[in-house]
Order: sequence, then C-alpha cells, then structure tokens
Amino acid sequence: MISRVEIQETNRMIAEAKLDVRTITMGISLMDCADPDVEKFNEKIYRKITNYAKNLVQVGDDIAKQFGIPVVNKRISVTPIAIAAASCQTDSYVSIAETLDRAAKDCGVNFIGGFSALVQKGCTPSDILLMKSIPEAMNTTERVCSSVNVGTSRNGLNMDAIKMMGETIKETAKLTQDRDGIGCAKLVVFCNAVEDNPFMAGAFHGVGEADCVINVGVSGPGVVKRALEEVREGDFEMLCETVKKTAFKITRVGQIVAQEAARRLKVPFGIIDLSLAPTPAVGDSIGEIFQEMGLECAGAPGTTAALAILNDNVKKGGVMASSYVGGLSGAFIPVSEDHAMIEAVERGALSLEKLEAMTCVCSVGLDMIAIPGDTSASTISGIIADEAAIGMVNHKTTAVRLIPVVGKTVGEQVEFGGLLGHAPIMKVNSFSCEKFIRRGGRVPAPIHSFKN
Repeated sequence: MISRVEIQETNRMIAEAKLDVRTITMGISLMDCADPDVEKFNEKIYRKITNYAKNLVQVGDDIAKQFGIPVVNKRISVTPIAIAAASCQTDSYVSIAETLDRAAKDCGVNFIGGFSALVQKGCTPSDILLMKSIPEAMNTTERVCSSVNVGTSRNGLNMDAIKMMGETIKETAKLTQDRDGIGCAKLVVFCNAVEDNPFMAGAFHGVGEADCVINVGVSGPGVVKRALEEVREGDFEMLCETVKKTAFKITRVGQIVAQEAARRLKVPFGIIDLSLAPTPAVGDSIGEIFQEMGLECAGAPGTTAALAILNDNVKKGGVMASSYVGGLSGAFIPVSEDHAMIEAVERGALSLEKLEAMTCVCSVGLDMIAIPGDTSASTISGIIADEAAIGMVNHKTTAVRLIPVVGKTVGEQVEFGGLLGHAPIMKVNSFSCEKFIRRGGRVPAPIHSFKN
C-alpha cells in the first residue's frame, strides 16, 4: 500500500525537482516485413509501425494527466534496418529512412530509432549500404535516429567500421552544415550496444525482443540534487545511501507508468531505464549534482570518483525498485544538454580528455560534444576507437556522439534548440592518428572475454 506521505513526497519531486518520465519508447520488430522489393518493404514497415504506435502519444498524455507525472517524450524504436532490410534489392536505404520519418510524424512521436547496423565482428553488404546511406538519411529526415555498434567485449573492435564511421560523421556534418551539423546529433557509435535502450539517439529494437514492447526511461537529476542538499554535511556513506533511496523512489514512479502504458497499449512491459539524463534547464543537471557533492564544478579533481559513486548507487537503488531494470541506467554526461557542464567547458575546467576519463565509469560515453568543423575523419575515428576500447575492456556500454560544426572553431558556440540545447566548440588533440586508423582489420577481444 502506498502511503499518503509517499504520495506527497512524489508530488514534491515532480513540482519542485523536475522529476519526469523522460520517454515512453515502443519497440517494434520489423523482421516480418522483409521483402526484396524496397517499395513493398516500405509499405509494410509503415503499416506495422503506424498500427502498433497509433495510440502511443495519446496513451502517454492520458497517463501524464491521470497520474500528474510529466511524460516528456513518446518515441519508437525498430529492428536495426541493416537486418530488417537485408533482402531488399536496392542501392540506397534513404527511402527507408524517409518512410520511418513519415511513420514517426504520423504517429506524433518526436524520434524514431533503429536506422542502425551491428557490425562488431564484420559487415554484411546490407550493413555497408546502411552506413553509406546515413549522411543523406540524416539530412533528409527530421525524426530518424541512427546508430552503429562497432565493438563488443566478446568480439573485439571492427576497425574498418570505425574508420568508415569517422568518414560518415564528417559527411553527415557537411550535408547538414546549414543547421550546424544537426544530423550528427542524431547519430551515435556504440561499443556493447544494448537491445532495450529507450533513449535516443541510440535506441533500436533488438532481435531478442518480443514483437512489440514498451520500455520507459525515467530521469531525475533534479530530484537527486535536491536530496543531496539535505546531507551536505554527511560522509560518503550517507551520500551513497541518499542516492540509492532517491533512485528507488524515482524508479517506482517509472514502474507505475510503464506498467500502465503496457496495459493500455496491450503490449508487454520491457524495462525501466533509470538514467539521470539532464536537460538545459537550471536544476535539471548532472553538473549541479557534482557541485552538490562538493566539487567547485564538473571537471575538478574528484569528478571521475563522484560520477562513479553516482552511477553505482543510482543502479543499486533502481534494481531494488523494479525486477526489469535495463537499457543503460546510470548517469548521462552530455555537454550540450547540461548547463553546468557547458559552464565547466567555458571555464576551462572540463576538457575532452577529462570527459573520456569520466566515461570509464558512466553509463554512456562522449555525448553531444561539438568539435571544430575541420577535425579530420581519422581523428574522429581515433576518438571512437578510444571510447570503444574503454567499453570493450571494461564490459560496459560506451558511445560517441560528436558534432563537427563546419565553419566553427574552438570557443565558438552552436545552438541546437530544445532538449539538445547549445554547446561550446571543444578543443580536439591535433596530433595525427591517421596511420593507426588506416591499418584496418579487427582488434581481437581482450583475454578476459573468454567466459564459456
């Protein structure tokens, strides 16, 4: 039985600390839509997506109204298109991306993820075709998000794919330069990508999932910050206990919304992803949590330790609150979407290298980072390789979402708007890694990958 005190406490978290359900994401399998005729394939996927998701937005809005819990985004993820469209006889997957975009628009969702490929051990012709189609697809669509998984702890790293993705990011930036490279904000490169992630831009519907499923992402950095304000004089044990208890309460809110959404949409409930995902709003920031923990600003000595503490205890609290915690679950550290992280970069406290160190202990990786437009494709590939190596060796998900902004350089600003916010252009190490990236081939999995 939920007590009156608990209800009042939840209401305060919503009203005063910006607690929200960041996204209800419907995952849809497109495996049964396979067809050698790309036009027929497009017809099938449009029909299936719009049939399953036709009530998604309305249900999300109704739940928000009934329970008084903001449900910010309603989204869709689909089977990686490189798999679903593998039998299509075509020389481009751009029309498929445009069909996904049209389906997303007609369903009223803000993003649809799954223009994706899983190439950790090698590339099929379909994988290569999808990666070649990404720049134009990101240019001609508004709601489609793309991801490519280039490595896993069990398979090692596909360096050929990493090289290709550096070039793909550069081309995407070029084609969308009139919008400050916005296409790159919808493109993420993973190591150890998960199949049930509800957050964009990396969401796709894994092949091990049901035909249709509801995954919910809950976010509450403001709630955690507010809770830590009450224990400013406490030691680390008290700090950790506070984060765990707060994460438990946040996850329970997500559990209620997820189960209700699944019931109303008549599809299975998948997972709750408890990820502290910030927004540009003051009071909804991971950087502010660092400050509340005792750091002058993000990037100060101790930041990596603070992030490790935060990430671990968020997961411990979340796991106790739901039997199905999944996705990424932890703390996102995007630069452009967090005003305190932006300020840390502007003050010189936070560098790309420090962010990379922090990704060793966080849930994702180098996220929403604007870099000079003249950064070479090989340098971007080198950054991807570094981040993928962290994920591979540490058995964790890591990702890279870099935005080379054509015509801009270090110190200038780029404005994306909405949840994507704005970002300062960050300095990138200028020493070359071109010969290293040009080697190609595969990096074998680390020795501790053999667990059979």
